[in-house]
Amino acid sequence: MSIEHELEHLICARYPIVCLLTSEETRVTDLVHAIAARRQKQVFEWSCTTGLAPAGTSIQSQRQRASPTKDPLAALDQVIDQVEPALFVFKDFHPFLAKTHYAVIRRLREIALHLKNSRKTILLVAPTLDVPPELEKEVTVLPYPLPNPEELGLLLDRILSEVAAYENVTVDLDETGRDRLLQAARGLTLAEAENVFAKVVVKYERISGLEVQEVFAEKQQIVRKNGLLEYCATGETFDTIGGLAVLKDWLRKRAAAFTAEARAFGLPAPKGILLLGVQGCGKSLCAKAVANLWQLPLLRFDVGRLFGSLVGSSEENVRRAIAVAESVAPAVLWVDEIDKAFAGAGGSTVADGGTTARVFATWLTWLAEKTAPVFIVATANDIAQLPPELLRKGRFDEIFFVDLPSADERRDILEIHLAKRGRDPERFQLERLVAAADGYSGAEIESAIVSGLYDAFDLRQELATHHVQTALAQTVPLAKTLAEHIQRLRQWAAGRARTANQPRTEA
Repeated sequence: MSIEHELEHLICARYPIVCLLTSEETRVTDLVHAIAARRQKQVFEWSCTTGLAPAGTSIQSQRQRASPTKDPLAALDQVIDQVEPALFVFKDFHPFLAKTHYAVIRRLREIALHLKNSRKTILLVAPTLDVPPELEKEVTVLPYPLPNPEELGLLLDRILSEVAAYENVTVDLDETGRDRLLQAARGLTLAEAENVFAKVVVKYERISGLEVQEVFAEKQQIVRKNGLLEYCATGETFDTIGGLAVLKDWLRKRAAAFTAEARAFGLPAPKGILLLGVQGCGKSLCAKAVANLWQLPLLRFDVGRLFGSLVGSSEENVRRAIAVAESVAPAVLWVDEIDKAFAGAGGSTVADGGTTARVFATWLTWLAEKTAPVFIVATANDIAQLPPELLRKGRFDEIFFVDLPSADERRDILEIHLAKRGRDPERFQLERLVAAADGYSGAEIESAIVSGLYDAFDLRQELATHHVQTALAQTVPLAKTLAEHIQRLRQWAAGRARTANQPRTEA
């Protein structure tokens, strides 16, 4: 059911007080006017700066009246005095529902009884609301959704019609580009979307599907204001990551899953993946690369900021982080080292009063029931610390095990990092380096190339095969220092997780 029909049903059923949770007052007032016109009701609007006035009254007229109804109690008395059927829109009324304004709370409770026998309804419009216990049975809370793609499409059409009159503005928007732009704008309010579309026109003197990064920059502002999530700008692509062919193929097949064409085909948006495996083998790089491949903003969930010092604040923090992630959806949410974040969740009652367990429960519930297109990329190094509930089917689409790179993958990694540093891989004896790097992670191979560069620079020589080979020989890889741990990971993953790497051909 649409929000318009649901609100109209509540009004017709004579619900006395309805709270619409949103910061988009203009969209709400437009909706209320449409309902009032159909139901033949007047509309009045109130704010603490203008008082109660008929909808559409100019700001100048309101200022001249110096209305005593700026006081909330006086405004509520006016609601009682109104005889004709009407809808009363109270903007930003939530501060007056604090305990310090008990007279307002009591007056609202008394008015609610009166409104049930009238054709009048009070509509509270606020970005947040903490309903006092006295009004819990009288107030109906209705979250007002962000604009859907159809509404954003109408806004874009209006902007395109306006810029058509300007010869210096180029419109290069086919169906694919239009869908990409609207998809990127999902999660913005109409005002935010209008601002960013106008910014694109002014900045580039064109509007096309290539300007999605400008839309992501607008979403970055939303994330910054929250503080619990970090917006990650990344240049990583799958071409800069060696190996992991199976994982890359899985992600490529889902690159178009957020498009209108995919929705029409019946494809659900992918939920997320858990990347489990050896440190330094590209799990975090994949989280960054998939956001680039899918042209979605990448949000990093810093669990360290999650656990606040006040009792109950950690649970509220995770709910706020989830709300922000959903508000900028579609997006990729990267949860790094999730094993450390929720280690010991089962026994946290003794350690921290159950805070970790409660936060973990909130997280699990969201993973299982979320409908917003937020794709989770969770990484973990130690399966021993992962709560078993996290691994149950339905939490993630797939669990991938990331192993040490095979010979072919090591060759890809060497070529990528040599080319990244301006060296031609063909000038190196790659087979010798591939053999010398057996058992090394991608991060260790990259570190050896960097170390070789330092040695060559110190000797005033050009980087050569022997510099990298010497650096590899001086490195003790994790395959040796954590041999038992890696073997335990492999034994656990066998039959429980899909391998992210191509099949190994070496002994």
